[in-house]
Amino acid sequence: MSNPKHLNPLAVVFNVFKSFKNAFYFIVTFSVLAISDGFFKYVLLGILGLAVLFIILGIISWRRFTYEVTPDQIHIKHGIFIRKDRYISRNRIQSIDLTQGIIHRPFGLTKVEIETAGNDRDVDANLSAVRYNEGIRIQEMLKENRNLATEEKVAQEPEYPKRTVNNRDLLIAGATSGSIGVIIGLFGLVFSQIENLIPDHVYDVTTRWLLAQALESLVIFALMIAIILWGLGILGSLIKYGKFQIIRYEKELFITRGLLEKKQMTIPLKRIQAVGIEENFIRQPFGLATIYVVIAGGEIGTTADAHTLLFPVIRKRKVEEFLNDILPEYNQVPHHYKRVPVRALPYYLVRSLLIPIILLILAFIFTPTIWIYLTVLFLLFLTLGYARYRTAGYHVDDQFLTVRFRVFNKETILIPKKRIQAIEVIHHFLHRKQELASFKVSILSKQSGRQIWIKELEQQDNDYLIKWLER
Repeated sequence: MSNPKHLNPLAVVFNVFKSFKNAFYFIVTFSVLAISDGFFKYVLLGILGLAVLFIILGIISWRRFTYEVTPDQIHIKHGIFIRKDRYISRNRIQSIDLTQGIIHRPFGLTKVEIETAGNDRDVDANLSAVRYNEGIRIQEMLKENRNLATEEKVAQEPEYPKRTVNNRDLLIAGATSGSIGVIIGLFGLVFSQIENLIPDHVYDVTTRWLLAQALESLVIFALMIAIILWGLGILGSLIKYGKFQIIRYEKELFITRGLLEKKQMTIPLKRIQAVGIEENFIRQPFGLATIYVVIAGGEIGTTADAHTLLFPVIRKRKVEEFLNDILPEYNQVPHHYKRVPVRALPYYLVRSLLIPIILLILAFIFTPTIWIYLTVLFLLFLTLGYARYRTAGYHVDDQFLTVRFRVFNKETILIPKKRIQAIEVIHHFLHRKQELASFKVSILSKQSGRQIWIKELEQQDNDYLIKWLER
């Protein structure tokens, strides 16, 4: 039996950061509008006032937050104005993850994230700052399987299958991740927000200087910026996935990763609904892929997407070897697929070209001079539509349905028959005339179900898949 405990006082800092994060867009929008009108002093005073308010609320929240751990449950009390009592039974706990950020590590602290079987995030628990040994104690006390996957036990149990990512592979992962597009987008967004803060004379002088440069100089300058942003993407991958390690235990997978933020994540095997192999447009020519799993319930990985990364980068030819070691239950990667028929090609092309065609029409009407650039965009989307058609297909055996498709990245998803929640065959009058139909498979995912499509299949293939599922 343990007594109620407070979080480490450093939790106040995290409470303040969280408050600023929640108010970030309001603060930025208000600051830009106020500074442009010459109210810089009042903006500064307002931010200082908010900081004082957030610190006071952070201290009160820390004082009002207590937790008590017993062998059967964890009991949490929290709330400033409305007091809440939360009881989480050990039987409902699916995973207990530890995360050490750059603020946690110098003080020997960790964040404890407790995830339950349901999709309701209100029944999960988050202890933002406790001693690392206290986090280990909470894991050991609440884990249903007492053979806990911790760093200390890794050295004592070398017989468990384990995979790591070396620095060379991390560099390859960063260089081929495609994150440069995201970084360029963020760079453009930030610049558009601060553009109003740049004095007019500075903006005019800079614009005139750029226009006065030779085309070659502008191209070199743009390439330098792209290389710098690309390097930032590589650095981000190194920081996020540094010291990556995955270990297979009897009932769970245990993942550790991160240089600045050290994260330990547990994935119960019974929650895995499907395994995916993803190849983006940069990695595919080099035979590289990423492996992920689709998880039922909870928020493993704390990301908003529909899956959890299992291994950041791997040679495509080594995927089966990896699955044989780490997830032998899913070592059923097929080499041949039943593809969609040729008469499905127009549907794939039309879906891909719809937006470029609309943009081309608008360009001809309003800005005829840029139609040539939109023509290039048209050709790119035409190629994408054809690639989607060439990728689409499926494979079935006694226990697995494997679906291959492409939105932008090529994905191959291995779905056990027992994990399929529902199927649906969809067709319209053109489909019926051409004996085509689209097949939709639903499986459990994080906050909701995930739907996987095989579009414009032969009608007889749809009938075969339905009979296969009924067997």
